[in-house]
Amino acid sequence: MVETKKDFFEIRWHGRGGQGAKSAAQVVAEVALDTGKYSQAFPEYGAERAGAPMKAFDRISDSPITIHSSVESPDIVVVIDETLLGLPDIAIGIDESTGVLLVNTTKGKDFVKQKTGFKGKICVVPATKIALEEIKRGIPNTVMLGALAKLTEHLPLESVIENFKKTFEKKLTPDVLEGNIRAIKRGYEEVTCNG
Repeated sequence: MVETKKDFFEIRWHGRGGQGAKSAAQVVAEVALDTGKYSQAFPEYGAERAGAPMKAFDRISDSPITIHSSVESPDIVVVIDETLLGLPDIAIGIDESTGVLLVNTTKGKDFVKQKTGFKGKICVVPATKIALEEIKRGIPNTVMLGALAKLTEHLPLESVIENFKKTFEKKLTPDVLEGNIRAIKRGYEEVTCNG
């Protein structure tokens, strides 16, 4: 059987090394597995250093996934760092009638539209601001997970929180773990979209 685009729900993440895009993509894939789906998560790096632009990808399906290529036609693009909005590949491949561009910014949807030229559904969340308030570090990936959970039925919020706890309870202090849980919930609550 040849797989087609309709067989998958796909996410492309844009961030900088050290902002947690790879980890967030991995959580998405694990949540999908926990909810009975098939999934893939993988990164793509350019210059391998902290702060360099990078991409990560998720593919979610009800049936086994046999392709292993980058996500070219994402259903959702998640931009963790607004300074990447001027790059030409941010909005490439998104269907403006069905796709979503989710951006970490305090500047609003009109700013995103002007920087990207994307005319479809744009959602914004002040993820870095929330991360600084809740976990005292400017790493916005957990906030973006919460916002993403709000935008797709593939990631139930409670499943995201449970997976995050299970994955990080031995790696983070209780205070930092709880701060991240609050950050996920605030991302879910505070994301706003046009249309």
